[in-house]
Amino acid sequence: MSHPVPRDPEDALEPATDDASAEVIRCDACPVLCRIRLGQSGACDRYANAEGMLVRVDPLVILQRRLDAGGTLVPFLDGKPWQGNLISAANTFVTGIGATTTYPDYKPAPFIVSSSAEGMDMVTVVTEGIFSYCGLKIKIDTDRYLGPEQAAVRVAGEQVGHVTTAEYGSQMLALGGVRHLTGGSKKEGNVTCDAMLRLSNKDAVELTIDGGSKVLVQAGKAPVVNGEHEERMRVGCGSATIGIFAKQWLGHCDEVIVVDDHITGVLTEHQAGRFLEMRPGGIRVRGRKSTPGRYFKVAEPGLGWGGTNITEPLSIIEKIDPETAWPGMRLLMVSTTGEDAEWFVLDAGLKPQKAAMPDAVRRVVERIAENCEPALCSVLFMGGAGGSLRAGVTENPVRLTRSVKDLFTRVTCGGAPVYVWPGGGITVMVDVSRMPDRSFGYVPTPALVLPIEFTMTREIYAEMGGHIGNIVPLEEVLRATRHETRPALPRNPWPV
Repeated sequence: MSHPVPRDPEDALEPATDDASAEVIRCDACPVLCRIRLGQSGACDRYANAEGMLVRVDPLVILQRRLDAGGTLVPFLDGKPWQGNLISAANTFVTGIGATTTYPDYKPAPFIVSSSAEGMDMVTVVTEGIFSYCGLKIKIDTDRYLGPEQAAVRVAGEQVGHVTTAEYGSQMLALGGVRHLTGGSKKEGNVTCDAMLRLSNKDAVELTIDGGSKVLVQAGKAPVVNGEHEERMRVGCGSATIGIFAKQWLGHCDEVIVVDDHITGVLTEHQAGRFLEMRPGGIRVRGRKSTPGRYFKVAEPGLGWGGTNITEPLSIIEKIDPETAWPGMRLLMVSTTGEDAEWFVLDAGLKPQKAAMPDAVRRVVERIAENCEPALCSVLFMGGAGGSLRAGVTENPVRLTRSVKDLFTRVTCGGAPVYVWPGGGITVMVDVSRMPDRSFGYVPTPALVLPIEFTMTREIYAEMGGHIGNIVPLEEVLRATRHETRPALPRNPWPV
């Protein structure tokens, strides 16, 4: 089931009256407390009134992994009803997707599942956490200029985040967070929640950056910047490109300038060219010289060569030294992805003249492109699980926090591995592409709903003061719960 656009909770609320109707029930799965008519769903479309009973609309999601190296699926995946055969944690895992929440917090988690793995008694505490304190870290593989650092990122005119520090070959955005979800206007919170929900569920969202570009972002897909599909991320900065390919240019080029918004490289000045005993070319590029053959700010950021604003590469040449350069000198100018490349030969007046690129040089340019990885968008959800949802695991929440930090308890989200940040609390970060499709939901407070699982031995669970009386065998969960079985992603470690 695809998740809807977040809507106002008042759309699903009945007027608060003292006349209790048998056809209207109160949903207590989140603070909104929708009153839901018979046959209708609440504001989040996750809970509904079915024959006077509050039910979860989506089924509980169970992961199963392949049993053999040949890729044969376990029989449980053939779509037939479970026949009561013994199920073990060796190949079956209950995720938090569709599990329901612990709200109003003090209740034990919806599923506290016992199972066996390699002869050990295991417990997995399964819930859907409501996250107001959460955000997305977006990595966009591109040299293209998206916008200045700290610039606002907007959806439908509302600020949903900002541009943060660029990384090697990628632009980075930070979206969401409690300030945008709850600290601004009602519209800002709803738009932020909607954008985060769609991005987390691997849908495409167009983001507009103040003073910069429009970029279409979708987890696992190439970014689209101002309508242009990005194909590759750079092999490295201009200096790194010189270092990688210097020897392959030797004997075919007299000078190579690799244009880059961050560090432009000049081969014969660069240490790589000196080690190869190349004759100095005498070409001085614009910008601030860092170390020999490495220049900063040769141009402004943009959508041109190497993430700069130039479309004419010769414009970054400040001067050509007549005492060092020579007529007939062969010059290659190339970008860090190999998408842009031109070949010049200096004439009698030492002016670069465009010429046909030799095959040997073109092969190296093509190798630059070959070494560039495909440009992708990565969406990482980050949220604090150190709050009230811990009460669904144990009556003494700090013991869960310590167990996670001491690696006695494994945290997963929809069965996917997470990174737990150091320091206080349980702050997790998960790559949404490693989670099952449609893993995320929302509540119109507004906040995102994230499946989360805590797995440990039964002994550890008892020691932390867990809700031992609420443990249910895995077999019973499968027997008594409406569920949907999906294959586990082979690249994810098995959660138990």
